[in-house]
Amino acid sequence: MFDAVKTKDNIINWIKDYFNKNGKDCNAVIGLSGGKDSSIAAALCVQALGKDRVIGILMPQGEQHDIDYSKDLAVHLGIKYYIVNIKDSVDTLLASINQDGLSLNKQAVTNIPARIRMTTLYAVSAALNGRVVNTCNLSEDWVGYSTKYGDSAGDFSPLSQFTVTEIKQIAKALALPDKFINKVPEDGLSGLTDEANLGFSYEVLDRYIREGICTDPALKEEIDRLHRINKHKLELMPSFCP
Repeated sequence: MFDAVKTKDNIINWIKDYFNKNGKDCNAVIGLSGGKDSSIAAALCVQALGKDRVIGILMPQGEQHDIDYSKDLAVHLGIKYYIVNIKDSVDTLLASINQDGLSLNKQAVTNIPARIRMTTLYAVSAALNGRVVNTCNLSEDWVGYSTKYGDSAGDFSPLSQFTVTEIKQIAKALALPDKFINKVPEDGLSGLTDEANLGFSYEVLDRYIREGICTDPALKEEIDRLHRINKHKLELMPSFCP
């Protein structure tokens, strides 16, 4: 039985220990998307470090229809936040690459904003004596639903060993308002919901991860395939050893 309260307390203590060892006076710098993962990770950091040491960065690409969720979360937690619009950076990079016969495919274009957002977080972190919070969860990592050197990066990762189902329970233990827990998750890149992109629900995925049960053979095969081809995102790059 998953104990959300005990897990919440253990994560908070782990974050405290991380900062004691890796920067006692440093701040936690976190990208706020308005979704459950960044909301819960930010709340955990506030519990561990205090609101004055957690800094939220909102990074819309032009107009973002749900940006108020991120602002509301920052206000709810009492943390300072900055808005850095990445549209010009994305547009300039695309214009620079798409010339002289070189053009990017859809996957490359989709991943660029995530990588620019992580570049932004590290720039802000360097300026504000920070450590970048990775907000990935086990469910998405399992099937590679992240961008390598984009949202999959960071200095410490409080949620990467927990499924979406478990993270929602942790959120309730933190007494986060429901709007931050059950907002329909979107990738912020393609305009689709996470589950529409994946082709299966988190409920199905989480049960398979934790219990090994998937009643649909086709979905099981697809989950296994995605896990197999995306494992490289979770590993250090191979290094030749002479």
